[in-house]
Amino acid sequence: MTDDLGAFLTSRRAALRPQDVGLPETRQRKVSGLRREEVAQLAAISVDYYTRLEQGRVQASASVLSTLARALRLDDDQLTYLYAVAGKNDARPRRRRTVQKVRPAMLRLLDQLTETPAVVLGKRLDILAWNAAAVALYTDFAAIPVARRNYLRLLFENDPVRRLHAEWDHDAREAVAALRMEAVADPGDPDLAQLVGELSVQDADFRTWWAEHHVSGGSYGTKHYQHPVVGPLTLDCDLWSTGGHAQRLMVLTAAAGSPSYEALSALVGLAR
Repeated sequence: MTDDLGAFLTSRRAALRPQDVGLPETRQRKVSGLRREEVAQLAAISVDYYTRLEQGRVQASASVLSTLARALRLDDDQLTYLYAVAGKNDARPRRRRTVQKVRPAMLRLLDQLTETPAVVLGKRLDILAWNAAAVALYTDFAAIPVARRNYLRLLFENDPVRRLHAEWDHDAREAVAALRMEAVADPGDPDLAQLVGELSVQDADFRTWWAEHHVSGGSYGTKHYQHPVVGPLTLDCDLWSTGGHAQRLMVLTAAAGSPSYEALSALVGLAR
């Protein structure tokens, strides 16, 4: 992780201008962003020590990480990632975590959708409930531990689900953008910080796309799948939500009479 820490510090240093941190800007600069000595000055550590941190030749203490976070103007998600790549426990106070419960009306609606895949998504795109057709399309959600039953985790960590998405790059990037939108609404969510920190460490694509700050509140779209049983599927994806509740119903449908409709019907029939 020391190489990752050095690369992260270097990238954050390059992203800041002197005026961003209250330093005077000089006319001639050989590097983009801040110099190492400027970061060291802001963090009240020696230049030699900071240089060795970037080069991966020394481990940072929790207190040094805290001062570096302030010097580099890291947000909560970046701070979570910093602690993760440094191999340190994040000692920041945590909010009490709440259990998400699916609204009864949402469950009733889910039960009535027997011919098409449907999933209830909660905060952070956690998967809260599903029907048999969704299991046939995606995976056996019940076999996944509750703490890891999350749409982003499936896209990035579950190889069969990843292969299922014929346009994985597009779908995964849009999911990251949707999560970014949630982060704006609740930046202090400890579960969100943990999710972002873990995926940032594990996956370079997630790390890159999260850093781009692209956001999306899209409620519909088209998804292309390559299913191992019924082959290619082109499905319309719609997300339905009710005001004031952090729960959405994701429904996947195909146009009647289309090849995808026939294939989806066959898949649902096999699941019964």
